[in-house]
Amino acid sequence: MTRHLPQLERRFLTDGGLETTLVFHDGIELPCFAAFPLLARPEGRARIADYYRRYAAIAEREGTGFLLESVTWRASPDWADRLGMSLETLDALNADAVRLMKEIAAELEGRGVPVALSGCVGPRRDGYQPDLAMSPAEAQAYHARQIEILAREGVDLVSAFTMTNSAEAIGIVRAARASGAPVVISFTVETDGRLPTGQPLGEAIEEVDAATGGAAAYFMVNCAHPSHFAETLDAGGAWVERIGGLRANASTRSHAELDEAEELDDGDPQGLGRDYRRLIQRHPRITVLGGCCGTDHRHVEAIARACEQAPAL
Repeated sequence: MTRHLPQLERRFLTDGGLETTLVFHDGIELPCFAAFPLLARPEGRARIADYYRRYAAIAEREGTGFLLESVTWRASPDWADRLGMSLETLDALNADAVRLMKEIAAELEGRGVPVALSGCVGPRRDGYQPDLAMSPAEAQAYHARQIEILAREGVDLVSAFTMTNSAEAIGIVRAARASGAPVVISFTVETDGRLPTGQPLGEAIEEVDAATGGAAAYFMVNCAHPSHFAETLDAGGAWVERIGGLRANASTRSHAELDEAEELDDGDPQGLGRDYRRLIQRHPRITVLGGCCGTDHRHVEAIARACEQAPAL
């Protein structure tokens, strides 16, 4: 993939925990934890646009780029079926998610903010439990439909978040490569720094690279607190250089504890900022900074300010 990705060269902020913000702060019910159906209604589309703009304003104030991540984490066929949605409607909402990002991007670019558009892909099943074992070929076939639409609509890259296993990640990289879109893989880890399958993070990254000829633009870690993976990164080998972004949880709780929680644990925004600063001081190739479950604009702003003087490529 030769498409230019500016976030490889300078710091880019992105957003926080979209779904937890909508559910716990905005009081919006999200069946199957899916945000993309909101695009079907004008008021829902406006809510998503306002959400983006709040984070974009932080990037503009801090002088960074902004990575717009589409609201399509759950927008794949199995989830559409659970939601009682036709594949035609699903396709239309995936396309509209990109069109909405383009509208926001035009506003930002008009004010001189560097922007990248990422088509977001999520796991076929639960992001905390690797309970569906697919081969890479099965994963490629499953995810190809969504990735092809996102690529056709003009995203700059495809990003797969909360990946629990290397086989699905390999399939997604191959599907993205077939579509012509650069791709990023973001693994989630448990409190021991390993994937939910038990595979070490570094081993998973190396396996994906070996199976795809290093086709992923970079890797990320998301949906885990920095305390769960900082030691893993610090002790890692050459594979650590492949990590280019972080979207951490606000909470230090495990996935199992978060699954059972009835109230939001939004942690300590300032403390999370300090955790990020320590990480990127040791690993300056990490240039994409955002949040995941439990985080909101306060956390991303704290991260941006804490990391303002830290080294960046």
